[in-house]
Amino acid sequence: MNAPASYPPAPITDFAGLIAVITGGGTGMGRELARQLAAAGCDVAMCDVSSETMDETIDLAADDADAAGRDVRLTAFVADVSDADAMNAFAEHVASEFDTDRVHLLFNNAGISGASSIVTADHTDWDRVFGVTFGGVLNGMRSFMPMLMQADRGHVINTSSVNGLWACLGPSGAHSAYSAAKFAVRGLTESLVVDFRMNAPHLTASVVMPGHIGTQIALNSMIAAGLDPKNLSEESLQRVRQSIEESGIDASGASDEDIRNLLQLRADSFESSAPMTAAEAATIILDGVTSGAWRVLVGDDAVALDEMLRATPTEVYTDAFMQQFQASGHFGGLIDN
Repeated sequence: MNAPASYPPAPITDFAGLIAVITGGGTGMGRELARQLAAAGCDVAMCDVSSETMDETIDLAADDADAAGRDVRLTAFVADVSDADAMNAFAEHVASEFDTDRVHLLFNNAGISGASSIVTADHTDWDRVFGVTFGGVLNGMRSFMPMLMQADRGHVINTSSVNGLWACLGPSGAHSAYSAAKFAVRGLTESLVVDFRMNAPHLTASVVMPGHIGTQIALNSMIAAGLDPKNLSEESLQRVRQSIEESGIDASGASDEDIRNLLQLRADSFESSAPMTAAEAATIILDGVTSGAWRVLVGDDAVALDEMLRATPTEVYTDAFMQQFQASGHFGGLIDN
């Protein structure tokens, strides 16, 4: 098949009257995307594993739409994105709730972190992280492709990460499951540039690569791994203690409550210390859609890292590169060296 001469089509610049699907809509960037899209007059369907957080998102998005004088439809569906059957059920829910056979915007946003090492991490944990973070994107694509194909114009937005550019957290910071998943998201989305051109020329795609954004991904990832700071089992407490000891810190004097507080502090710090809020990140992502960008870097840290990787691509896992990057002032305490 010959590629259409007019590809890519003009960007989607007005969200009013469109239908958007968002995975991971209960918190973070997913929530903020839902709010901003609703305020722009876009109907929004979201999924997440928590009905409570999605209820909060719907209330906020409804208020935003009302404040903007918009009449929109909002719906939520509990689904684990790593479960293909659950995602198919989500697509059926969207079709039923909105009485339609089409959607225009698909934000494959859900993801979790963890299972850092392919050498030492439990295989089940590693597979869970990859299954949610990449498998969720693949399942979202597969479940909603028929509805995207029915739209006059559609756009897919897949959330990768700076760990889809750089596969570590510093020279001694193994991050294999998450990095492998985010590289896969990046590769899949970049392949869509040609795939859509040849096979679905009314569709376009963007790969989003955020840096450190103020979200609850750290806490959500802990909960997904059975490490909810508020509900740690004895077995989980021992796992955390062992991890702390393996990092070279003596945890023998720490009480169980100290361990719980440490995990909660880590999760809270990830969100509160971020240089960019989830709302700011969502605005950049939506601006990327309306500008027609297929590659969207989110945050000054993401831009800086991208520039450095391109300047010295063969040196990026060396101590010298890490020292240079730390000197730039980006990522702060997130980098393990």
